[in-house]
Amino acid sequence: MKTLFITGTNSGIGKALAEAYLKRGAVVYGLGKKEQSVIEHERFHYLSHDLQAIETISPKLSKFLREAVSIDIAILNAGLLGEIKEMQYTPLYEIETVMQVNVWANKVIIDTLIDLQIPVAQIIGISSGAAVNASKGWGSYSLSKSALNMLLKLYSREMENTHITALAPGVVDTPMVRHITETVDAIRYPSAQRLKNGPILHPEDAARRLIEAFEKVKQYESGSFLDVRTMD
Repeated sequence: MKTLFITGTNSGIGKALAEAYLKRGAVVYGLGKKEQSVIEHERFHYLSHDLQAIETISPKLSKFLREAVSIDIAILNAGLLGEIKEMQYTPLYEIETVMQVNVWANKVIIDTLIDLQIPVAQIIGISSGAAVNASKGWGSYSLSKSALNMLLKLYSREMENTHITALAPGVVDTPMVRHITETVDAIRYPSAQRLKNGPILHPEDAARRLIEAFEKVKQYESGSFLDVRTMD
């Protein structure tokens, strides 16, 4: 029976992955911002926590995972988009808010797992093509995902018994993507139009593809940044 830890389990990819693994008989420890979990299952354990509250992640997570003997896959999925706008109009405090959730919270989570001495076979950080594309308007998000990729690569040099991957999942029908396609000016920000025109996966379909990809990434060097759309 596999044991997983997944952040952002109240919607989108995180919710779909949690439900898919539960159907496969796994035990899932899920973390989300909502007070009550949207998933009810005897093998699903839920921790309500806002990842912007970095200082309380470690004590809460330590208590939450106290019964976990080992973790097969830790999926760092929770993320914050930030406002789509030009860099010159993006104040540092907005960038830092996105960095807190997308980068620093994940560092605290990984450090906590190390401190707890819980064996973790695999860590997957849900990244994005935005980490390398540098599309106009995506400043905060692009910076955060690029930093996440490097953070995970650095940890891969230290955690020799854990396979670590930064993985872009493709475009998935999540609240974040719907916000972009429904509210962002596609003329001012052409990337929004490209999202509208391209294939958008349903979360359940994306979860199935990701679960297959989680096995395939083990063939690549730990610390790699990969995209499910271009993997063999």
